[in-house]
Amino acid sequence: MKRMITLLLCGLMLLSMAACGRTQPEETPSYDLYFMEADLKEATGRGALRAETAYLPELEGADPEETAKGLMEALLQGPLDGTLTSPIPVGTNLLSLKLEGGRAVVDLTASYGSLSGVGLTLADYAVALTLTQVPEIGSVKITVRGQELAYRDRQIFLSRDVLLVPEEDVVSTVTAVLYFLNGEGALTPEERTLDLYEGDTQVYAVARALENGPESKELSAVMPEGFRVKSVWLEEDVCYMNLSSAMLEGLPQKTELQTAVYSLAKSLCSLDTVSEVRFLVDGEFAKQYGTVDISEPYIFVDQ
Repeated sequence: MKRMITLLLCGLMLLSMAACGRTQPEETPSYDLYFMEADLKEATGRGALRAETAYLPELEGADPEETAKGLMEALLQGPLDGTLTSPIPVGTNLLSLKLEGGRAVVDLTASYGSLSGVGLTLADYAVALTLTQVPEIGSVKITVRGQELAYRDRQIFLSRDVLLVPEEDVVSTVTAVLYFLNGEGALTPEERTLDLYEGDTQVYAVARALENGPESKELSAVMPEGFRVKSVWLEEDVCYMNLSSAMLEGLPQKTELQTAVYSLAKSLCSLDTVSEVRFLVDGEFAKQYGTVDISEPYIFVDQ
């Protein structure tokens, strides 16, 4: 499926055009809305999806969630360019859109559920490509009347995957065991092979993958809404994880936050290069992160 998606969307990010009727002064906020070539024969060598630039003055100054809602509503209106068509079925409406941490959860009306196969893939990626332009959104989940489509091969669309960075930009890969929550709320391993791009480190790739959530629909994200890693680096075999005190306000109760910290440490220690994890707060060693004890390094002998 991944290869099929890559072929369908090859060269996508190079193809952005302004649609007539949406042209506004340069200072007006502009965004790319992703649609499908009306004549797929014309898409040979270019990809099935193409971006139409939309100038949306009503989004100026909007917060991330309102911006995402505005983009989604504009996408559902369809393209102005006659050479494009929407991969989303006519009559599909937005029921809700919420930001949960760095993930946009989009709930659509029943007509979206009529899609399947490549048609569903194109629609999913049109939505995800459009929404991940918002800097605060790293992944997208799409439901229909509050329910996942069980026949999808994936439920979460990550920003790296959605942008389809050419395979030649992947400099290496690393195998890691990431820990997410199962249906009973227990940490459960999910083995993953993570792509490393130029400038990436193994420990950063693990932290990013945990923030983006699991691939398995049987598991759920372990990171509380609003929880973010400020920075992460490796010195010899010790991984240092820097957290921000500014995020503590509004974070959940101790158990949930402690589980997130434990998941980070255990996932990082699954790397062959990491023997222990030490947490910092705003770049300084600390005894507590909120209500969680981080005074001692995390070490896992048996992984």
